[in-house]
Amino acid sequence: MESIIYVGIDVHKDTYSLCSFDMQKDIFFSQHTIKASTVNVVSYLKKISESNGNAITVCGYEAGPTGYRLCLDLQQKGFNCVIMAPTSIAKTAKDKMLKTDKADAQMLARTLAYHSYKQVVLPTENILAIKEVVRLRSAVLKSCKKAKQNLLSFLLYHGISYPGGGRETYWTVKFFTWLKTVTFASDYLTYCFEEYVSEVSRQIQRLDQLNAKLKELEGDKEISGGVKKLKCISGIDTVTAVSLIAETGDFNRFKSAKEFASYTGLIPGRHDSGLSVGNSVGITKQGNQNLRHLLVESAKSIKRATALSHGQKSRRLLARQEGMESVIINYADRAALRIKSRMRKLELRGINYNKAAVACARELACFAWGMMTNHIQ
Repeated sequence: MESIIYVGIDVHKDTYSLCSFDMQKDIFFSQHTIKASTVNVVSYLKKISESNGNAITVCGYEAGPTGYRLCLDLQQKGFNCVIMAPTSIAKTAKDKMLKTDKADAQMLARTLAYHSYKQVVLPTENILAIKEVVRLRSAVLKSCKKAKQNLLSFLLYHGISYPGGGRETYWTVKFFTWLKTVTFASDYLTYCFEEYVSEVSRQIQRLDQLNAKLKELEGDKEISGGVKKLKCISGIDTVTAVSLIAETGDFNRFKSAKEFASYTGLIPGRHDSGLSVGNSVGITKQGNQNLRHLLVESAKSIKRATALSHGQKSRRLLARQEGMESVIINYADRAALRIKSRMRKLELRGINYNKAAVACARELACFAWGMMTNHIQ
């Protein structure tokens, strides 16, 4: 029987700390800190294998800001490498008390040996590239919101408010026309105002360009089928569908809709102790933040789709559903009606609008999983 050496890698931008663990002998050995490069890791793994009778090496590291590159490169070179989800790694009290690169590498090697972790599923190179576009859009969206907040705060501070109505009337053609009529007595204030307006316009333009790019990506052969299915659901447009698929990757890695909802962080946590059964303590927020945000916004969008209440569909939704199988369309319509009905019932019970939207987003996540895994009967 071939022996297996488990190698934990504590990765950083400039250095990697490596530690080998022999599970049969229960010993750690060959701890080294090397310059961060795939070539150096390959050299280390080869030496460990050769010095232990050509033993099989299994290496791994925690998911983090360094991304998937090291793992993908090692796998391409024929090495066994995995990425471990940080929240799934079992840590002892000693691990929490002693936080050094050396200790972390030992902990990761031991975790690999006893398989006390959940493996991060690696996306394809194509999906990884699409995900970067999705996350760039998310970053620009935040910048756009911040720029708008800065402009409104500036106007409010100087006693100027838009007379056209509430928040829902902001950022319309009439709002920007009104901005052109705003004047200040001071040249300095005029300069600041023009800069704020310019920044808002620039960020809106960037966001529009990225939305257009995501619509281009809709035709990518690896995701086009899934995008068309998801778009059949009211409230999910091209941008949301592409983002859901890019952020999730393979929906089939989740055994059930509940497991996928758990991955999104939209399920409530619990606090039980002894014989007392605790209540829910809010959603876990353990999953992908961008994914969670998209689902919540989609649920709110379904709630605003008044036509669904009368059994009608908008022209945009009819266009998205054109040419799709009837079983997919029926499933999508059932999902939208279910979410809209549940949102209305929760609000009638006095549930806060945002809490109701989160509850419905959890159901939408389940419907999306069903759509992408063909559990639509």
